[in-house]
Amino acid sequence: MAENDTALRTVAHNVRTARLRAGLSLEELSRRAQVSKGALAALEKAQGNPNLATLVRLADTLGISVSTLMQGPPEGRTVRIASAEEIEPLWTGERGGQARLMLVIAGAAPVEVWRWRLHPGEDYPSQPHQAGVVETISVTTGQMVLVLDGAEHTVTAGQSATFNGDSPHTYRGAGTGPCDLIMTVHLPPGPA
Repeated sequence: MAENDTALRTVAHNVRTARLRAGLSLEELSRRAQVSKGALAALEKAQGNPNLATLVRLADTLGISVSTLMQGPPEGRTVRIASAEEIEPLWTGERGGQARLMLVIAGAAPVEVWRWRLHPGEDYPSQPHQAGVVETISVTTGQMVLVLDGAEHTVTAGQSATFNGDSPHTYRGAGTGPCDLIMTVHLPPGPA
């Protein structure tokens, strides 16, 4: 539980810092990100439990990545090894699916590495991301349907799909069993 409190305090600090750096009031960030002012104020006080959709909307509005919102101070280690079980899911589906942010590759154009599990019929609808975001999905087991701009694309074990993330998109579990996938999110270069 202490690990969750630390993560929430880190997100709270990073949201407030990014908001102030952008020169936005709570009210303006709330309006632009379509997050209630009360929920945003609570988040900045390290209260509540923001879901993945809220973090994505805040990050996109602030022009940063979800991983930047969650990133604490550098640990000073050159290798970090973590299993999925050690990392809290940022999304949990109604049928037990999960999404975990496993790794962030920092740099001028950061990359996030996510581990997903979707069960048949389980959906995760994503808001469009900022321009320049590219997502790649590699299915390791099972089958999923990627819905992009209303068009459905079936992706099965051993296949990968890549697309621009600035359009509405949904990940849907398909087939008869769970679908496991690795997703990379390539973020556009930040300001120099």
